[in-house]
Amino acid sequence: MAREAGFWIRLGALLLDGLIIGVPLAIISLVISGDADRNYVTDVLSALYSLLVPVFWNGYTVGKRICGVKIRKVDDFLPPTLWTMIKRNIIAGLVYGLTCGIAAIVSAFMVGLREDKRSLHDLIAGTEVVYDH
Repeated sequence: MAREAGFWIRLGALLLDGLIIGVPLAIISLVISGDADRNYVTDVLSALYSLLVPVFWNGYTVGKRICGVKIRKVDDFLPPTLWTMIKRNIIAGLVYGLTCGIAAIVSAFMVGLREDKRSLHDLIAGTEVVYDH
């Protein structure tokens, strides 16, 4: 049985994704718009990355692969589907936005304090993040 990934490893994977994917996207934004600030191009590309890469790469993003963790569905331990990732990213993102980020803070505490290490977006989508070994 795979061990649940806790707060720090998940944060590390998120930061790696931000650096490895975010920096090139900022450069692309600079080339396209002449402004390095985030714009709709980088927002769309970033959203597509976080939505689609785990579906096509068996639950991994680049940061998660480097850290040795992956997203999987709780009910059958399979990689996430597109619908799973829509629930995890878009629906949970709406919840985080509607609560002005309070739910995101609660979610971080959930990963740190819950025995199963599942966040709010994991509960909404029926997923968990586990070590891949």
